[in-house]
Amino acid sequence: MSNLVLRNRSKFRRRPKPSFWSASVPPFDQAVKRLFGRVGGWTWVACIPLALVILAVWGVAAHAQELTAEDVQVTLNNIWVLIAAFLVIFMNAGFAMVETGFCRQKNAVNVLSKNLIVFALATLSFWFIGFSLMFGVNGAGGWIGWGNFFLGGAPELYGLGPDGLNLTKDTFFLFQAAFAGTAATIVSGAVAERIRFVDFIVFSVLLTAVAYPITGHWVWGGGWLGGAGLGFHDFAGSTVVHSVGGWAALMGAAFLGPRMGKYTAEGQVSALPGHNLSIATLGCLILWLGWFGFNPGSQLAADSAVPYIAVTTNLAAAAGGVAATVVSWVMSGKPDLSMTINGILAGLVGITAGCYVVGYAGAFWIGLIAGIIVVFAVGFFDSIKIDDPVGAISVHLVNGIWGTLAVGLFANPNNFTQGGEGIAGLFYGGGVGQLGLQILGILVIGLFTVVLSSIFWMIIKSTLGLRVTPEEEMKGLDIGEHGMEAYSGFLKDTTDMTGVY
Repeated sequence: MSNLVLRNRSKFRRRPKPSFWSASVPPFDQAVKRLFGRVGGWTWVACIPLALVILAVWGVAAHAQELTAEDVQVTLNNIWVLIAAFLVIFMNAGFAMVETGFCRQKNAVNVLSKNLIVFALATLSFWFIGFSLMFGVNGAGGWIGWGNFFLGGAPELYGLGPDGLNLTKDTFFLFQAAFAGTAATIVSGAVAERIRFVDFIVFSVLLTAVAYPITGHWVWGGGWLGGAGLGFHDFAGSTVVHSVGGWAALMGAAFLGPRMGKYTAEGQVSALPGHNLSIATLGCLILWLGWFGFNPGSQLAADSAVPYIAVTTNLAAAAGGVAATVVSWVMSGKPDLSMTINGILAGLVGITAGCYVVGYAGAFWIGLIAGIIVVFAVGFFDSIKIDDPVGAISVHLVNGIWGTLAVGLFANPNNFTQGGEGIAGLFYGGGVGQLGLQILGILVIGLFTVVLSSIFWMIIKSTLGLRVTPEEEMKGLDIGEHGMEAYSGFLKDTTDMTGVY
């Protein structure tokens, strides 16, 4: 053998034979050196976040074992009501598109601006004072809430929903603020195309901060009229939200007067068609979707009643749309898309009060009758020269009243939602008792809203002027109020700009 081979062999023989332990598991310091040597430098620090995540998951898993069934239900309730609140907030997009599509091109920016700002205004005014007047814990004889302004000092949990299951104050506030914004945006459509932007802002703040919360307290805040009082029933707001917004819109349209060119000297109605029924149709579908947050969310819990309420809501909307289409088709000889849209919305408004207490058949009839009513209501308001460009009064006020009355007719105590112990309407053996309570609620809430909103409108009119100038109305509020156009660069229809002032 060569000297090289001998040296290598002798070197190999001088190595000690490792034991089983030392060969399988090297000493800790050697393992650390090998690991860091492979990953290089200080890159081992990247392991720290992973370790923290593991510890956090381990801690949550350990804590989850301590949760009770009631804790899980409360969490589910809050998640569901938050999702429902998001759907209701998204309804502002639907209102904006319906109203803009039903109005003329020259006023598109103005209508969009009102529908966008109204939820911001409603959120702040409801936070400042409205939530306290509606749900304040220090009720003054059941007529008005008080205390805990700016959500300060409010309890962390509200005992709401079935069996007193709780919602956090933040969840409950956001859901209710979305409803307040809905009441205000109803007014926007009825006063469109001639109201000054600042006047609408002022009225929206007054409505959501004062008028809406007071009547809402009577029904939902533990006041004298609702379930905790006389027993008036309005599950999700046919009267509390829609009729209140409708009454305020009616008085606003009356104080403003009709748009120029709407009615001739002989009293004939002149058509002032909207400029984009495509976005109006899309807005209707958005509202239809949002109503699945509006009505099922009012259960204030994630339970088996939620899908039931969704089905009654959908049945009424479908029946309303079909009924309005058929009636308008018979009356005019052509199926009117605008009436189909308003028929669907009328069915949704009509079912809002009784979606929890009526059966499927009741929901169908409520929606069907709402779709018929809305067609004739539009013609009625035109006959008395109340100019409502989008039909908001016919949809929300008239069918808000109808839906509230319908509870006294179609409430079925045998529904699983009521368990055989709920309210009963006239058609289900309940007599006229509940119907009388529904009529009382409609009258007192309507009278209060008419008086208070009239005071607001009169003050605004005497101080700010309320209506734009004839020149601005002819050119369009987009230019006069906002200094911009929704469709800049596109050919503008000027056929409605040559009328007599």
